[in-house]
Formats: sequence, C-alpha cells, structure tokens
Amino acid sequence: MSLLPARPAAPGAVIGVSLKMYFGHQRTLEYCRDVAAVALAHPAVQRGEIELFVLPALPSLPDAVRILGPAGAGAGAQDIFWEDEGAFTGEVSGRTVAEVGGRYAEIGHAERRRIFGEDDRTIGLKTAAAYRNGLTPVLCVGESQQGSVQEAIRQCTAEIDAALNRAQSLAPAGRTIVAYEPQWAIGAAQPATPDYISGVIAGLDAHLGALPGQADSRVIYGGSAGPGLIGQLDDAVAGLFLGRFAHDPQALNTILDETAARLGLLQAAGDRP
Repeated sequence: MSLLPARPAAPGAVIGVSLKMYFGHQRTLEYCRDVAAVALAHPAVQRGEIELFVLPALPSLPDAVRILGPAGAGAGAQDIFWEDEGAFTGEVSGRTVAEVGGRYAEIGHAERRRIFGEDDRTIGLKTAAAYRNGLTPVLCVGESQQGSVQEAIRQCTAEIDAALNRAQSLAPAGRTIVAYEPQWAIGAAQPATPDYISGVIAGLDAHLGALPGQADSRVIYGGSAGPGLIGQLDDAVAGLFLGRFAHDPQALNTILDETAARLGLLQAAGDRP
C-alpha cells in the first residue's frame, strides 16, 4: 500500500528543490528530514494542493524517497541516461530511478548543457526515457543572454519543441514540468524581474498547454528564486524550482506559505493542523 496521501489530478502549484552537489549524504538526509517535517505540518502540501519534491544527489535518492514519501513529498534524480540498460559505465537509467521510488527526473539543466555538452538530441532522448519509465521530466529551458520577453519565448519554445518532438517520437507523451531558468539569472544575486518572468512563462504556458498530451503540464520558474518572489508573479507561473535559497528549510516553509496564500489556501501562517 502506498504511504503517499491521495492527490488531486492537478495541484494548484508546484515547488521543487534541486540540491545539485552541495550536500554530502548525511547532510542530505538531515535536510530531507527537515523538509518532511515542514511538509507534514503544511496543510496545502498534505491536501495535495501544492506538489513538493526534492532532487538530491543520486546515492541519497532511496533514503530521500523513504523519508519524504510518508510526508506527502516526492523525490527524483538530477539526471538520467537515455537507455534503460546496457554497457554505459557510470550512467544511471530512468528505470533504476523509478525502481527505487523516484518520481521525477531533471533534464537539460543549463549546467548539463554548458559543462557536459548536452544538446537538443540528448535532452529529447532523456525526456523520452523519463516518459517511458513513468517519471515526470523536469525539463529545464532558458535563454543565455537577457533580451526581450518575446526573444526569450522564441528560444524557450524552440527548446521545448526540440525535446518533446523527439521524446514523443520514441515514447508516449506524459506530464511535463517545464522549469524556465534564464541562464543569466542562475546563481545571480537576484532573479529576473517579476514582469519579465510572468511575461515569458505566460507565453511558454500557452504554448505547452496546446501541445498534444501536455494539457496537465506546468511551467515553473527557477534562477535565484527565493522567498518573496511567488506572490509577485502572474498566475501562469505554476510555482518555483529552487536552489540555494531553499537550503534553509524555514525559507522553504516561507515559500510554501507564500504559495498557499497566493492560491487563497492559507490565512497568513494560521491555517495549521
């Protein structure tokens, strides 16, 4: 029997955290325990109105699943390989991620593109592997240089189409979380401006929702996202993809409260069990 609470088909918001390679194994487990406590105490997470997930380093994934699952939060991998098995030394398949209880696979992050040379073909193959193994791909897109909203929409929709067209030629389409992360904002002191984020994501959300099999897919924002941002964004922005600003579990709790308030689910911090 699953330990996860029943969830509505379409959560009102999506909040994800990628730990990248910042934490060792024991620090990751401590963090997951803290996040589980936050999730258990948060009504909107418990009711499934906010979808919360954490992407730890791969060796910590089975323990993260064990800790976060009973609290109503999910876990997944920061990368997967495009094949399910074979002579691919050092790689980990989507099949293995799913086998240990992972529910998400981050694909195409700007660092994977820049440092490891991943291109549209690779990202499409990995997206197909996620679909094939029942994982929700967290597909990262974003322009390298700041320009106009329309320029960003054009580049990011091209990245979405390149990944999904290849993926859907190889596997049945599934739900996708698109993480819009302008590369120039990743690691910056401040995120992109709320008007810029809202404008780009409104365009991406409209484009994604019109694609075959993507009606339930959502677009979230990442790139120096932290407390205070979600309430300034347009409703087309389904949530946030967080990095270092969520390393403090209390900051994550604040973001969950702000997200719930934006959805009209929380009266300040008083709506607690």
